[in-house]
Amino acid sequence: MKTTIVLAMHGAPPKDFPRRELGEFFGLSHQLGHSGGQDHAALQDRHRELETMMRAWPRTEANDPYHAAAFRLAEQLRLATADEVVVGFNEFCGPTLDQALDEAAREHPDRIVVVTPMMTRGGGHSEVDIPRSVQAAQERHPGINIRFVWPFEVSEIAAFLAAQVQKHLRGIEEGQ
Repeated sequence: MKTTIVLAMHGAPPKDFPRRELGEFFGLSHQLGHSGGQDHAALQDRHRELETMMRAWPRTEANDPYHAAAFRLAEQLRLATADEVVVGFNEFCGPTLDQALDEAAREHPDRIVVVTPMMTRGGGHSEVDIPRSVQAAQERHPGINIRFVWPFEVSEIAAFLAAQVQKHLRGIEEGQ
């Protein structure tokens, strides 16, 4: 059974994105969340324009270490599972999660498994945005079983973090 994994990442603005446009983007985000009225459509258009510009901005390790780390994580996940892994971002960079889901579907896998390193409940992306994208992708690709592997068991998250703490402490004790 062929499985493709979609790694749903948060995203971050690139460090070299023009500050004026970045400020305008966040200002518009705030305005759109708290207003309506006649100018709403114009504000949405400009916000969408800035978002498209930001998502398409060329990324490097220097200007967006989060983006680079997402693709390193995807490669390690591919090696660990032997499945194809496609990366998608909830905001600020491309490809979008919807684009990543469509890319995954183009290879006609039997199933697409969506996973995120956002591990705990309470976040808007994990609780709302990712499930919404998964549902929309399932409607666009009804012949593929698409599932979001989330939420994670809190005890398993704690065990993972505890192991990382112990590894770090051993390094300190060994003088590293």
